[in-house]
Amino acid sequence: MLNKYLIKLIGIAFIALLFTNCQSDNEKEAPVGEFPTQFTVDIPSSISRTSTLKSVNSDDYSGREIYEHFNNFINVGESAAKFIEEIMVGISSYGLNQPMNFNFTSDEDGRTKNIVVVDNSEFKGAIWQYQLTISDVTNIDNNDMGKALQVFWNNNPVSGIAILKPSNWNASEVAEIGNAVFKVEYSEAGEYGYGAHMVVSIANWEQDTTSRFHMDELKMFVGKTGNIIDVYGNSTHPDAYLFIEEPKGFCWAFVASSNKLSNIGVAEVGLPPHMLNEGNRDVLLEYYSIENVFTKQFREAIFQINGEYPHDSVTEKILINTQAPGFFNADGFIQGGESPSADYDPLLNNINLLTPYNPLNISELIIEFK
Repeated sequence: MLNKYLIKLIGIAFIALLFTNCQSDNEKEAPVGEFPTQFTVDIPSSISRTSTLKSVNSDDYSGREIYEHFNNFINVGESAAKFIEEIMVGISSYGLNQPMNFNFTSDEDGRTKNIVVVDNSEFKGAIWQYQLTISDVTNIDNNDMGKALQVFWNNNPVSGIAILKPSNWNASEVAEIGNAVFKVEYSEAGEYGYGAHMVVSIANWEQDTTSRFHMDELKMFVGKTGNIIDVYGNSTHPDAYLFIEEPKGFCWAFVASSNKLSNIGVAEVGLPPHMLNEGNRDVLLEYYSIENVFTKQFREAIFQINGEYPHDSVTEKILINTQAPGFFNADGFIQGGESPSADYDPLLNNINLLTPYNPLNISELIIEFK
């Protein structure tokens, strides 16, 4: 459910939507410019994939479901980034590389949209060569001024920021997507020691709230060096609970590394409270490790049923695949704890250098247009 809407968005024919039924005010064809056609870092399917998930309950104490939820949350973020990349491909094809302002009628919701392109725009403490803004004219008086999409970008080296509010992009989908806002930051300038990186943020997602594991916010960093893809971040789930109904509200705090060529991956996932104000790696991934959280909750669940805690030997036997880290291949999750082969050793070294974000900061995440 989490990524059905994003998949639908990616399927939108952006070029047809943006240009087939619009006329520029001056009807002068813009020259084709050198716009980025690469705006994402592809994540191997070993760690970014959709899975058929079972709800965690008192009869299933496997860590597999936690790791497969992690796969899904990574996939949601990657899908959002790929949609932004589709937009950049459209910009590249039509050369919006000079100041302009015109309206068009959207094929998606039949409403008038306004496009403005400016150059030398300041945003987030930087000057960008170009800024593109698409707004829903009907919503122009709203607090968000009807802004559906803003893209800021530079050509050399390629870098940019894109912000999307789907409810203004396609008003017919407001009930489905609500007030969600997506942001992708992409760069090939090597700021973090990677050849390319992206930061994907999602705020106010709130889709499928009937599921206790529904996601509200997500932020993840993805960096690429050759065939190695590193990922770290958090997703927040304020109504999530595991084997007992309290405590409620968890954050999937994760670090991962994968090899695109061999399509294998390693991930470490912690389950801290979603409002925890803590940025220490040892706390997020060790103190709140899957094994520690599951052990505590399993013992409490058994106590609530039997009036006594289980013996440690019972706990160790029942809790399967909860040990860190988790190992993945092209078919998805393999096992937790013991490495399947020495091929994973470089990836194990990589994740030890990565740290998730502070859960409180992600729970309070706000994404704003300029």
